Amino acid sequence: MTDRTIWDRTRRIALLGAPIDMGASQRGTLMGPAALRTAGLATLLDSLGFDVDEYGDLSVAEIADLTDTPPDKANHYREIQRWTRALSSRGYEIARTGAIPIFLGGDHSLSMGSVNAMARHWQERGRKLFVLWLDAHADYNTPETTITANMHGMSAAFLCGEPGLDGLLGGEPRASIDPGQLELFGTRSIDKLEKDLVQARRIRVADMRQMDEFGVGVLIRRLIERVKENDGVLHVSFDVDFLDPCVAPGVGTTVPGGATYREAHLIMELLHDSGLVGSVDIVELNPFLDERGRTARTAVELIGSLFGQQIVDRPTPSNAIGAGE
Repeated sequence: MTDRTIWDRTRRIALLGAPIDMGASQRGTLMGPAALRTAGLATLLDSLGFDVDEYGDLSVAEIADLTDTPPDKANHYREIQRWTRALSSRGYEIARTGAIPIFLGGDHSLSMGSVNAMARHWQERGRKLFVLWLDAHADYNTPETTITANMHGMSAAFLCGEPGLDGLLGGEPRASIDPGQLELFGTRSIDKLEKDLVQARRIRVADMRQMDEFGVGVLIRRLIERVKENDGVLHVSFDVDFLDPCVAPGVGTTVPGGATYREAHLIMELLHDSGLVGSVDIVELNPFLDERGRTARTAVELIGSLFGQQIVDRPTPSNAIGAGE
C-alpha cells in the first residue's frame, strides 16, 4: 500500500496546540487552543470515528535564542523564531507517524512552522504540498513591504520562499513551496505593496468578487482538480477571519463581507470529499473577543464538516478523508 492510499484513509488525527499571539497586534490568540478544545474538537472527531492523538500545547520556554540579526521590520522576531523552529520540528515528527496533524492556534505566524513541516514531509515522499489559505488577508508581506511589521502578515510569503526572514528556521530545513502551489481564498484586505508582490508571483486569488460571481463550489472544485492533476496533497490554513464577522466575531482583525456559514460548510464538505487534505491550521481565534464561545463552536463545526460530519447522510466517496478501506 502506498502513501496515496494510507494518508487519505487514515483514521488518526493529531492535535497540537501553538499558543502564540505576538505575531499579531491584538493579543489573546494564545487562548485559542484551549477554546477549541473546550468547544469539543476532540470529542467531535472521536464521534466521527477517528483516533485522536492529543499532543497538548507546544512550549518554547527551553529553546535558546539564535544570534542572527533580526530584520528591521519584524515585530517580536526572536519569539516567533523560537515558535517557528519548534513547530517545524514537532510538526514534521508528527506527520511521520501517519496521522493528519491539526495545528491549533494561535495567530497565523504559526503557519511558518506548520506548513514548512508538512512541505518537508511530502517533498521527501515525492509529492507537492498545495496550501489553501482561507483568510480575509493575503499575509504576503515581507519586512520590506510591511506597514505594521506584524509577522502574522508575512506567513504566506515566508512559506513561498520570499526573502527577508531567511534566518527564521535556524538549522531547521526550509521546505518552501512554489507560489503556484498557494491559493488565497476569501481575500478582501491587502496592502498596496503586498498586492504588487502577489501579482508579480502570479499567485491565485479567489477574492470576494470571484466568490460572488462564480460561487465557492466552482472555485474549490477548480483547486481540487489542480491538486489532483499534480498528484498533490492539500494543507488547509483556516483563519477564522475568513468568515464574516457576524458569524465569527472572536477575531482581532475583522473585515466585513466574509464567507457565510453555509459557504464555509460547503467548502469544508467539498474538501472532505476530495480526499486531498493532509493537514490543517486553525488560527486567529481570540476568545477574549468572542461572544460566549460562539466563534470557537463555529470553527469546531466547520472542522467537523471537513472530516465528514453531515446533516443528511450521503454516500461517502472512497477517497474521502477517513474513508474505510
